[in-house]
Amino acid sequence: MEKRIVFRVHSVKRMFKRSISVDDVRQLLESGEVIEEYPDDFPCPSRLVLGWVNGRPLHVVFAENISAGETIVVTVYEPNPDCWDKSFKERVR
Repeated sequence: MEKRIVFRVHSVKRMFKRSISVDDVRQLLESGEVIEEYPDDFPCPSRLVLGWVNGRPLHVVFAENISAGETIVVTVYEPNPDCWDKSFKERVR
């Protein structure tokens, strides 16, 4: 079964506000690096992915609904350099 991508309303609003396209998100989901995992998220486990689009770092939080064959995009954002290290892979504590 091929997975389909489902965009939550919140993610679409954030994408529009931040000039992030559906193609950008697809690229990140296909080639981005998982930097955090949230196995206990409900109703589905989720992950945080880092990817680069035209030199711009982006994070995508997505959940996997395996039984429905869906990848659910929860939110998309450009990480704040004050909150992340230079690689945007680790949070600054």
